[in-house]
Amino acid sequence: MTLTQEHHRAIPAVGPDVKLINHLSHPYHTVVAAAKTCYSPDVVFPDDIGKDAEAREQRDRIARSTYKAGHHTLLQHTAFQFVIRNISRHCVWSFLHSHPFYNSEQVSQRYVPVSPERFIIPPISDKAFAVYKDALSSLSAAYSHLVEILRPAAVSELATMQGDRTETGRETWIRQRCQEMARYVLPVATQTQLYHTINGLTLFRYQRLCESFDAPWEQRLLVRQMVEEVSRVDPDFIRLMDDPLPLEQTPEYSLFRSQSPREQTQTDEFITEFDDSLQGHVSKLVDYNAQGETTVAQGVRTIFGVPRRRLPDDDAIRQLMDPKMNPLWAETLNIFSHGKLSRALTLMHLTFRKKLSLAADSQNQRHRLVQGARPVLAAHFRPRHPDYIIPSLIRNTPGAVDFYQETMDLLWKNMDRLRHEGAPAEYTLYLLPNAATVRFEESGDLLSFHHKWTKRLCYLAQEEIWRSSLDEITQCETLFPALFKHIGPPCTLRHRAEMKPFCPEGKRFCGTPVWTLSHHQYERTL
Repeated sequence: MTLTQEHHRAIPAVGPDVKLINHLSHPYHTVVAAAKTCYSPDVVFPDDIGKDAEAREQRDRIARSTYKAGHHTLLQHTAFQFVIRNISRHCVWSFLHSHPFYNSEQVSQRYVPVSPERFIIPPISDKAFAVYKDALSSLSAAYSHLVEILRPAAVSELATMQGDRTETGRETWIRQRCQEMARYVLPVATQTQLYHTINGLTLFRYQRLCESFDAPWEQRLLVRQMVEEVSRVDPDFIRLMDDPLPLEQTPEYSLFRSQSPREQTQTDEFITEFDDSLQGHVSKLVDYNAQGETTVAQGVRTIFGVPRRRLPDDDAIRQLMDPKMNPLWAETLNIFSHGKLSRALTLMHLTFRKKLSLAADSQNQRHRLVQGARPVLAAHFRPRHPDYIIPSLIRNTPGAVDFYQETMDLLWKNMDRLRHEGAPAEYTLYLLPNAATVRFEESGDLLSFHHKWTKRLCYLAQEEIWRSSLDEITQCETLFPALFKHIGPPCTLRHRAEMKPFCPEGKRFCGTPVWTLSHHQYERTL
């Protein structure tokens, strides 16, 4: 559906499209076979399940009893691979990628140009749709305009970078960086498509919580199709599923409603309090193990059964962290969680308070083992107060920043108009831009953060998440220099391990020999 189609009275909603393309054979029988194997002297195979009426009765009894008792790991022994199209980035951020139990490969707005007029249309009235349509058209035009006006600045930036590129490579680099910055004005209603692979337990959890904040209408449609697709290949598997928990019965809804009607001053006070607490940081370290280095060093000694006198803290940390001594850090396969030595980093935990755009956090949240307390967006939204991030290239490009701010001012006015036309807050928030500010806290162990920082300190990483990662490690390095001096992007770790080529990106090498720089020397515009 495109915005050029005629609409009268009832506006047909445009929601997700789901197709199951791969699954394990006999999901239901696999679950029961796994359960029976726990109490069998030999492995029970799925083909052994449900051979006759008596066996089927036993199968169903085992499935029901184990599910009701909470023995849900059985459901993880089967998997489903979906292709999902025409889903909003709002739904992906709020629902699909807000937990650790998934794997997605999603089309990139950084590298793929966004076609105009491809947006999710929620079920809104004819009058509200006119406002919605105008807002989407305006944002599409703004995206195209920004791609053009940012080009001279991107060309200038490329000229300062080292590395050989073909003419085609130069043009590709320039176009992609302009798209990366211009996408900040696109709304989270923008459609995307992805491969999404989950186990059976995650599908059950989707079903139960599909009507939760922030996008219950779209989430409900999405999960219904996922369940229908699985039912088509194995109707028995879904018979155990609980019904969706209504939004009104979720704890988030109850607490949100208890704070209503929300006074504007209450939200203003929270945002001022939160932003002031950052003390100028993008990501502020707010909690950590005070004895982190000592704890990690003791973990190394415990792994090998060595007393402190034989392996002092500094030596233990060097054995663990220095790629010269532990070359696993230079591997690209991320095998650290499988190595006994590197797991010593799980003993140290960190908590950061962060302020990012939705665009950056969509990248940030994909580091699934670093979990965050992300907001109910409606609780942070202020109708007459534009609240957004300005990426550095736009901020530093004459003409671009004024146009960008005018675009945001107009967008917030359109969202206010949409509310006055009676659109629910849920549907109004589909117009939030990728630039919209999201405030949250996130925590994780140092091993999970190490992997995240290794990926995101690369100069090819999205610029905003790169800056937040740099902000985080420089704060931590002040407190824990023995640990954090060994953390860096892949090229730095490979250089220290003497593993060539230092940059594993091949032709995508950024052109900067980052391995020669200290953390305080890291700098980039794009």
